[in-house]
Amino acid sequence: MEEEFHVVDLRTRHVAARSGLLLASLPAARFTHELQRSMVETNSLPFHRLEDLARDLCEMRARLIGEADALGLGILAAGSAQLVDMDQLKIYPDARYERMLTDYQVLTREQLICGMHVHAEVRDQDLAVAVAHRLAPWLPTLLALSASSPFWDGSDTGYASYRTMIWQRWPTAGPMPRFDSAADYQHMVKELIRSGVIGDPGMIYFDIRPSQHVPTVEMRICDSCSRVTDVVLIAGLFRALVARELDELERHPGREPEVHLETVRGATWQAARFGLEAELVDPVEGVPLPAAEVVTRLLDRVRPQLARAGDEELVEALARRALARGSSAARQRAAHARRGRLEDVVDLLLTETRDRAWDRDLPVA
Repeated sequence: MEEEFHVVDLRTRHVAARSGLLLASLPAARFTHELQRSMVETNSLPFHRLEDLARDLCEMRARLIGEADALGLGILAAGSAQLVDMDQLKIYPDARYERMLTDYQVLTREQLICGMHVHAEVRDQDLAVAVAHRLAPWLPTLLALSASSPFWDGSDTGYASYRTMIWQRWPTAGPMPRFDSAADYQHMVKELIRSGVIGDPGMIYFDIRPSQHVPTVEMRICDSCSRVTDVVLIAGLFRALVARELDELERHPGREPEVHLETVRGATWQAARFGLEAELVDPVEGVPLPAAEVVTRLLDRVRPQLARAGDEELVEALARRALARGSSAARQRAAHARRGRLEDVVDLLLTETRDRAWDRDLPVA
């Protein structure tokens, strides 16, 4: 898991470009900078058990928050920042980021969004390329579960995940097309670099992609989640989806499902617009259905893989809790509606990000 966080000034509740000071005393292997100086990233260890992943995430959050507290800073996980002085934003001093600022201008300056990336092991690169494309229709449902970015530049955008709208402006963003092999995929990457449109393989910004540095399929579509329970839910579902496609490729090596990227883009927009609070596009039938029904159908689809991993009871409980509670976007709007103050939204997210009792009333071994 890679989680991105906003750094805020606890006095003003505005984002604070102070990640360098915050990271100075933290191990670089687990805590690192991001493009904006007001953001940090954590990197988990790999785990088999979701419970172990959850504990690692909580421990990293606690360490990061402890360092931030001592500096008068707060750490919050959400797709977008709530209170921003755009003139005060600063790019982290890094040659790659500075080149991106030169090349992409306002896209780089406005990249004040946080996501979470889930890696699931797939050692064969040809299989990783195949799985990444085949999973495209199921990712909008995971996006809806994560939706946490309703506010942008001090205003309610009307979207549950406005981060998705910001992210889709990049030239390589969106669902991953089909490639015949890992070699075919790498040829595309080299062609884009040779064209000058991107500067390196890390700028392949598909919703899901074969990782460039570890033997995994990496999902990148989701907003950052303030509650660890939602992170664990999405990680468990994604791993099960990957396992299901690997099972299908083993059973039916010549059978290729039809994936229409235009339909996937439409479903992604729907998930970004409404989150869990309205309808999602069903990945199988292509029709709008209540979000809870689409999530339930996803659970049913991967139930054998969840059971095989020992995740079924926990993931089902987490899904029920997420559907009952609603999206982070809805909770943020409710907090804002009470007094019309974005500071209240920041406080909500600070509290949720700090909460380490992820397994309260859950079936955890």
